[in-house]
Amino acid sequence: MKKSMMVQMMLFSIFIILTAGCVDEPSSSDVISDMGDGMIVAVSVLPQAEFVEKIAGDNVKVVVMVPPGADPHSYEPTPGQLKDLSKAKMYAMVGSGITIEDNLMGKIADLNPDLMIIDCSEGITLREMEAHGDEDGAEEETDGDHEEEGGLDPHIWTSPGNVKIMLDNIYEGLVEIDPGNESIYLENKNAYLAELDELDEQIRTTLSGKEGSSFIVYHPAWGYFADYYGLIEVPVEIEGKEPSVKDMQKVIDEANEKNIKVIFVQTGFSTVSASAIANEIGGEVVEVDPLAKDYIDNLAKVAEAFEKGLA
Repeated sequence: MKKSMMVQMMLFSIFIILTAGCVDEPSSSDVISDMGDGMIVAVSVLPQAEFVEKIAGDNVKVVVMVPPGADPHSYEPTPGQLKDLSKAKMYAMVGSGITIEDNLMGKIADLNPDLMIIDCSEGITLREMEAHGDEDGAEEETDGDHEEEGGLDPHIWTSPGNVKIMLDNIYEGLVEIDPGNESIYLENKNAYLAELDELDEQIRTTLSGKEGSSFIVYHPAWGYFADYYGLIEVPVEIEGKEPSVKDMQKVIDEANEKNIKVIFVQTGFSTVSASAIANEIGGEVVEVDPLAKDYIDNLAKVAEAFEKGLA
């Protein structure tokens, strides 16, 4: 009984710390903007920058709205980024409910009335965030209601299958603004699709025999990956909200029940709560990055990390 009370008091203390904020915002000097020659294409997150560059090559310069280490759910673009956006020919939005995009939509008409906006999520079935103990992995199709507040998971790019659809949407947008290079863009897109097929095969080999296994993540960024490969994501956060003491205890209980010994955290986020849970289950904290630009190499490494932490 005394041990249980001590655990509850420790979790409550951590909960108070977390609600005060835990993510350091980068300075404006951290903002990525490849300002070479070519048309400006704006994207929201770093993986999209790779997708655009793989198709368009040196014909475009990519401006990324969310820099490395920033939280796409809370980051505010700098004046310099907005200036770049005002000169862009195309903005490839993720389109699945990332807060920065919701905030930008009201400004874009004034910044750049001629900007072509493409929705990378068009054709992708959006999934709902899990509640604790929800192991159905069910997806729910939506008709345009992409608000994160409604419980939808915005991290569509963590599934290679979704990325193929995102590439098609980006390709069509690039052809519209630069029809003279359509054949080059098609060839480049098909080459990257072949790389994605190789990645998919590699990941399936890595995760062979693990179908139906669970892994714990602090921030629920890997739901589409889990669905695609038949895994179960157990989140600590729910719909972007910090966990309550009760929520944390549920995660601890589930980890002990399933003998899970790894808590995955997003690179750049606080590990305080995750470390507390890891201590309670006799496990460890491992960083994985859903926002790395080098998509192919990063996702292969993430799959290897998940394979070791599955139960």
